[in-house]
Amino acid sequence: MNNFEFYNPTKLIFGKGKLETLKREIPRYGSKILLVYGGGSIKRSGLYDKVITILGELGTEVTELAGVEPNPRLSTVHKGVELCKTNGIELILAVGGGSVLDCSKAIAVGAKYDGDMWDFAERKAVPKEALPLGTVLTMAATGSEMNGNSVISNEVTEEKLGWGSILAYPAFSILDPEHTFTLPKDQTVYGMVDIMSHVFEHYFHKEKNTLVQDEFCESVLRTVIETAPKLIADLENYEHRETILLSGTLALNGILNMGLNGDWATHNIEHAVSAVYDIPHGGGLAILFPNWMRHNLHHDVDRFKRLAIRVFGVDPAGKSDLEIAEAGIDALRAFWNSIGAPSRLADYEIDDSKLDIMAEKAVRFGPFGNFATLDKQDVLEIYRKSL
Repeated sequence: MNNFEFYNPTKLIFGKGKLETLKREIPRYGSKILLVYGGGSIKRSGLYDKVITILGELGTEVTELAGVEPNPRLSTVHKGVELCKTNGIELILAVGGGSVLDCSKAIAVGAKYDGDMWDFAERKAVPKEALPLGTVLTMAATGSEMNGNSVISNEVTEEKLGWGSILAYPAFSILDPEHTFTLPKDQTVYGMVDIMSHVFEHYFHKEKNTLVQDEFCESVLRTVIETAPKLIADLENYEHRETILLSGTLALNGILNMGLNGDWATHNIEHAVSAVYDIPHGGGLAILFPNWMRHNLHHDVDRFKRLAIRVFGVDPAGKSDLEIAEAGIDALRAFWNSIGAPSRLADYEIDDSKLDIMAEKAVRFGPFGNFATLDKQDVLEIYRKSL
């Protein structure tokens, strides 16, 4: 494995009733709060009222930014930055899923920058400081509650770019599985696809002697596969929600990829799709990842074979290594189909009319991928296989 340094500054507060810890955490950072949330689900669930009550008891001055989109837009980030600068915000409190958290991270760095936050996404500048961020998570998916990553969509240029900074890590994140009970079935499915995809991105790498990391990845994948159908059948089951919530955090908080560089090409390919068509990120990944696997199977058949046997339980008897590997990819597609994930771009009424536009966006910064380097033609082939 590679030499590495590990540092994660986020305080993770996990479990039932942990919303009350806001009373302890918020006073550490100030009394002027920007409360960021999405389309209103936290009001319907009652979580909004609970948060507002606690903030009132603390005597805070609250400014609200509502309506963060599922693929958070740069224009919404701009609104948040302006609110921070105008109201002297001292702490951003993000209450919602990964999109709300991603938007809040962008606001946090943008509020301390004289230019446009989009400079960070375009790699024209690097954040030097940020407002502190606290989060209350309502969806298991992105792992944004314990990392410095963020993805923002520029609706003017139809670009969706990821960026990251150690300054964008939340200071604290509160994860109560009960806050995910009201998440609809489709969003629950998309979240679990996203979690598995994060693990796959780590799993497909070129480093040697990564037995610990590989075992970690495989165990998280098996856990999600075992739990997913149970959760789909009982959306308010605390234990199942708890398991998936922690799986989402572990999938992308830096533990699984210690000493290795994952691939991340499929995320890049999907970002180009949802930048143009504004589809759910998890849905796009469900369509694309098995086709990325088939496209790159020849790079390391043994790794795909290991995945097939150790995660999907493929019986190797009487099969060649290639047949075992292909059976594993088939098993992934069948599993995602079984829980209701989409399998073709046509499921979102996407045809071949904008494949070239999406491929150009995917390769904006040149060839990409650490397990297998892809160029525009590779991306186009994966898109065509996904139609």
